Amino acid sequence: MNFPAIQRFRRRQAVGEPVYGLWITLEAPSIAEAAAALGLDWIVIDAEHGHLDWKEITEHLRAVVRSETVALVRLPELNGGAIKRALDCGADGIVIPWVESSEQVRQAVEFANYPPEGRRGIGAERATAWGQAFLEHTAAANDHVLVVPILETVRGVRQAATLANIDGVETFFFGPADLSASAGHRGQWEGPGVAQMILDAKDAIVRAGKHCGLLARDTADLERRREQGFRMIGLGTDAGLLIRSLRQSLAVVGRDASMRADLSVPADSPPGGPSGNRSTSLLDRPPESVRPDRMEVTVTRGEHEPITLAPGVSFDCSVGAVNGAKHLTTGYVSFEQGAELPYHEHPFAESVTVLEGRLTFDVVGRRYVLGRFDNITIPRGLAHAARNLSRGTVVAHVAMASAEPTRTLIDRSFSLRAMPADSTGRPGAERVTRFATAPRAAAGPNTQFIDYFNADLLPGLEMSGGYGGFDPGGRLPAHFHDFDESIAIVAGRATCVVEGRRYAMSDRATALQPRGRVHYFINESTSHMEMIWVYAGPRPDRIVVDPRCATLEGDPWK
Repeated sequence: MNFPAIQRFRRRQAVGEPVYGLWITLEAPSIAEAAAALGLDWIVIDAEHGHLDWKEITEHLRAVVRSETVALVRLPELNGGAIKRALDCGADGIVIPWVESSEQVRQAVEFANYPPEGRRGIGAERATAWGQAFLEHTAAANDHVLVVPILETVRGVRQAATLANIDGVETFFFGPADLSASAGHRGQWEGPGVAQMILDAKDAIVRAGKHCGLLARDTADLERRREQGFRMIGLGTDAGLLIRSLRQSLAVVGRDASMRADLSVPADSPPGGPSGNRSTSLLDRPPESVRPDRMEVTVTRGEHEPITLAPGVSFDCSVGAVNGAKHLTTGYVSFEQGAELPYHEHPFAESVTVLEGRLTFDVVGRRYVLGRFDNITIPRGLAHAARNLSRGTVVAHVAMASAEPTRTLIDRSFSLRAMPADSTGRPGAERVTRFATAPRAAAGPNTQFIDYFNADLLPGLEMSGGYGGFDPGGRLPAHFHDFDESIAIVAGRATCVVEGRRYAMSDRATALQPRGRVHYFINESTSHMEMIWVYAGPRPDRIVVDPRCATLEGDPWK
């Protein structure tokens, strides 16, 4: 056992500092060695799923010996023989899956401790220097061994407060995918209600003076989990991080693709990704058939005179007929405290993304409460209303599938029904995207994109759009669209490059990219940047071109 590394691990958690690690599923010990060389606080070697055998597990343990990295082994099940074997091989602790009861936790602690406190047998293996350090090892092992149960069922998280009071365990891990399956949402990382179950269980465990951990899905989730108070955070799995990096690089050249369960690439599917911008093949230059008829436009917030929609409700138009957009209007709607927009409907689709505050949104009586970056999309002809029932002003980004929007007020009432906090809308009607749990994918290096709405998510929808987050250095490849696009920079600073012309954008500035204009966005700042993008087309398709087309020298239209 690596006693100094375990002590360092515990000290960091004790002062409220998260410990970061890697989940290992692949056999090469170089992965563990690289993790230790990068200074990760821990690794978990996964013996529950996948194909690792005991020889490969031991090689991973050898790769981090004498480092500052704690090495844990996740076992297939709660089993005294397996626990003994993992610890004899030199693991600093064990991770126990599918824990649901106090008795299981007590058994895991007993199996991991030598008598008289526990039932672990003493072996002449790596842990005791092959029998040469019996006294040295056994004198300290019980005080250092780490036992980490995983709560990954509804029954398990409901027992969190009770389990947290058992001695011998300091950290509990969560398994969102299995928890989702046990809650009836098989195949989802965090199905409806699961995110709140985890947070509630985490709070109960923290109140008992213990720590919690889980795997982050991406960099944004990593930051969110740290803010939520998790103190053992996985950066990802080795295979997952490798695939994510490959997809980010492929996205730069327009070759991002989803993976299938049979690991085959569909012969009839073009290269593309599931989120943000589905790319077609790389072209040398755009075809003459999409030659643009207008220049790009950038609009600062408040550049156009606001339109009063109702008392205390105003619309600041960014993109639309005012600057030559086709089939698209975007902008910002502000709701003063207590203001409401009465029931109305449109002959086109509308999408609303909350940027500040909390907005109450009603759709024919179904009431949703939306927070920051939550989105609701309403198909044409569906009556809806919005109210600011929170303190302070609410600001939302709005998109409509028309350059000259109109509305018809609805003079009737609807029976009010409050929708669950994790509701994602009604099939065939409105669609609600909850930012915290929405699937994410890369559209370029250091980016994460969310699809809010498109014709695949809402059949018959006339437009598509979503959220884009850019870490420093994040960028998209040079590309164009066969429709107009609106891009609003809602946080941070962005550089927009259009055929060599550069625009610095921030403070909710919006860019209108006409059909055929070659452009890309890049985050050249040192902080995170976020955008809301909307296409005047039903699907988020982009056509990636040679990067030279986005330069002054390579401008395809000059």
